[in-house]
Amino acid sequence: MITEIPIQSTAREEFIDITSRIARIVGSTGCRSGYLICCVPHTTAGITINENADPDVRRDLIHKLRQEIPQSDGYQHAEGNSDAHLKASLMGFSQTVLIESGKLVLGTWQGIYFCEFDGPRHRKLLVKVIPDA
Repeated sequence: MITEIPIQSTAREEFIDITSRIARIVGSTGCRSGYLICCVPHTTAGITINENADPDVRRDLIHKLRQEIPQSDGYQHAEGNSDAHLKASLMGFSQTVLIESGKLVLGTWQGIYFCEFDGPRHRKLLVKVIPDA
């Protein structure tokens, strides 16, 4: 079964920590061991796993992405959001996370982030939990 998580972004570019929301989904399934897939069905948003202890890391990531992929750079796409498409493609549109003892298997400092690059918008994230056979 696929679970849909609504996401409301509040800025053009932001990294939204969704780790606890995904952990609740795992807990509600009763899955003790397996994995999950998170999928972003949007072309101007992505998903990544990175540090969740220091919010400066998120700010640094956005800063570097803006520096390397500016909002205006002679792009041909008529909607004016080519930079968002490029940033989303670099981040990727899915992540796989292991589940063990009913919990997400992440490093001590890792969190799962929905990456908004063309907000603010109403978005969604799709999550599928796959238990071991």
